Amino acid sequence: MPPARSGIADYSAVLVEHLCAGAEVDVVAAARPGFDASAYDAVLYQIGNNGYHDYVYETAVAQPGIVVLHESNLHHLMTDLTIRRDDWDAYVEACGYDGGAEARTFAERVRRLETGPDYDGVPMLRRLLERTKAVIVHSRAVEADVRRAGFAGPVARIPHGAWLPGGDRMGFRSKLGLDEKTPLIGVFGFLKPYKRIAESLRAMRRLVRVRPDVKMILCGEAHPDFPVAELVRGMGLEANVRLMGFVPIEDFTGYISACDIVLNLRFPTVGESSGTLLRSLGLGRAVIVSNVGSFAEYPDAICLKTPVDAAEEDTLFEYLNLLVSRPAVARAMGERARQWVAEECNWGRVATAYREFAAAVREGRPWVNVEPAPAIKTAEELTLDAVVDLPPDPEAPKQVEPAYIRDWAARDAESTSYAETHITRLERTLNITPCGGPGDRVLEMGAYMQMTPALRGKLGYGEVRGCYYGPAGQVDHRQVQSASGEVFRCEVDLFDAGKDAFPYPDGHFATVLCCELLEHLPTDPMWMMGEINRILRPGGHLVLTTPNVASIRALRAILEGYHPGFFPAYIKPAEPGAEVEARHAREYTPREIHYLLQDSGFDVERLETGEFLDKPRPEERWIVHLLEQYQLPKHLRGDGIYAVGKKTGPVVKRYPAWLYEGGH
Repeated sequence: MPPARSGIADYSAVLVEHLCAGAEVDVVAAARPGFDASAYDAVLYQIGNNGYHDYVYETAVAQPGIVVLHESNLHHLMTDLTIRRDDWDAYVEACGYDGGAEARTFAERVRRLETGPDYDGVPMLRRLLERTKAVIVHSRAVEADVRRAGFAGPVARIPHGAWLPGGDRMGFRSKLGLDEKTPLIGVFGFLKPYKRIAESLRAMRRLVRVRPDVKMILCGEAHPDFPVAELVRGMGLEANVRLMGFVPIEDFTGYISACDIVLNLRFPTVGESSGTLLRSLGLGRAVIVSNVGSFAEYPDAICLKTPVDAAEEDTLFEYLNLLVSRPAVARAMGERARQWVAEECNWGRVATAYREFAAAVREGRPWVNVEPAPAIKTAEELTLDAVVDLPPDPEAPKQVEPAYIRDWAARDAESTSYAETHITRLERTLNITPCGGPGDRVLEMGAYMQMTPALRGKLGYGEVRGCYYGPAGQVDHRQVQSASGEVFRCEVDLFDAGKDAFPYPDGHFATVLCCELLEHLPTDPMWMMGEINRILRPGGHLVLTTPNVASIRALRAILEGYHPGFFPAYIKPAEPGAEVEARHAREYTPREIHYLLQDSGFDVERLETGEFLDKPRPEERWIVHLLEQYQLPKHLRGDGIYAVGKKTGPVVKRYPAWLYEGGH
């Protein structure tokens, strides 16, 4: 686990966080005398090919569980367990056990220092796989190696989780002394020879001849036996290539975001997955990989693939020249990459697969691996987290038409005016709300009785309930009549959603609508989110809408010197007894809503933005041009945020640090 300088440490830390959404999890981060695997329903052993995993390997062999193989060769790990402990007999025995007499003979030569360890030829998997109940891998390449090694038990192919960080592109470009237009190529991670560093530098030398302004950064710890600095000097690239050395993970991510192109090459490979590659794809960078092992399995639409034969340098140069000379191609490929990994490799989905596979192994049920989706949406459809940020398709069938909403809003002038101002939002909210059945219950929080009748009349819920701010325990019996004469009745419970216990049993509702309410909570929004989670049944849905403080409108306001919020004004005291509209205490960005849902125990099924009232706004086109100029995201910039979450477990974080001072 962190702070170990290991990609698997970073992986494990994030995985544990998401596993906790649906399981009780203990973390064993060092050798623990007396550890008893039988005390658990499942034990996951994260195995990588280095000395950080010595105690993990030894415990996995002694007390079998589910092994997570991050690569299909453990020879480096075995040398740490034997040679580095000055136990040559154990090394020779391990080689012989894995590879037979020929491998044993080779190991004796290694003992005599006649040659180095055979890291490629003897994978050292046999003993571990013989003692393993089941295996988790990240790719078909490692799955095939596991089967070739003779393992016949259950194997789950679960994608490597993807980080979707928000990188400060221009901030880190400023640190590098670069403007927004200078092409920047990056190589990240431990600078070992197998990362094709020499080949990358030779291709870079050719690229500089046609694009003298291009720059490259090599960001990672240098290998003691690989003189990268001498290579750079020898090729005359000192003015174009900078060695950054080891940097903290925050800066590491920032420098990836600063790049236009990321090289993630490696050969030879033992099927390892790359956390750096997933970060780069998650940041929407254009990536070039080697066409080998697990890297060859990524869709062609999200990365370019170079061979590792005599054509490698030529192909690499041509790809770099293409992406540098046609930046729109690089941006489109990066956007497709971000969308794909968000769909296929999001941590919630990964953790769910872990839990389901562990349960299947425990219960002796078969497991069927699901192939990743090959389909990639067009660049115009891509958003923060793999959900479509487009106006509703006018040709798509709708659950609720505007005329239906207007019919129910025509009961008085105030209601009619409100509906017309918010008609786009009301229609869109109802059309992203899952339909129900006669046995399903739905709760609309902050019910104005504008959308409420449609929950029964159009979406089919058998029981519709409302709630509103007021004295806890009071219930209002509301009745409204449409312009066409139809009557709708609904009970509305009064309480303070930011601090009162909701007056409903656990798992009572199939769906909860929390629309234009979150932004009004002054102190503890996670209280409300926890109560929503509690009253939803497993697999139930939360539909949440709220203003977008990162909208085009908000950006324009800031740049012109105004407040970006929709309703930040303090409220003038009203006459006694008069109802006053609550001001906005805090407005949110789409990324924050994504975090909010995840931290509250929900899988994000939909996250998009749109207007409250669709109308042309040509005066804001210059903001779009500014975003394009600096390659900043244009998606998720509508005035309102529309999200749908599916309950996957209890609240993950009661006080998340991004929302609460002193949180964690």
